[in-house]
Amino acid sequence: MISPCTLVCSIDLKTGYCFGCGRTREEIAAWMDYTDGERRALMDTLPARLETVERKPRRETRRQRLAQRPAKERDTA
Repeated sequence: MISPCTLVCSIDLKTGYCFGCGRTREEIAAWMDYTDGERRALMDTLPARLETVERKPRRETRRQRLAQRPAKERDTA
């Protein structure tokens, strides 16, 4: 079964779309009930939806913290 899920699973409160896949909560919940044609049709709309979500990280990642350190300090971490 095709799925746009990226395992992000967090909803943008402004748009109601998942930050990872662009589906609404209702669409995620009903995904198994859709036909393959309905899934494909919905997946065609997702790239445009993802353009409308505000992509702000919920927390700082380790990679971001390491990138902010001076080079010498990073080499010893």
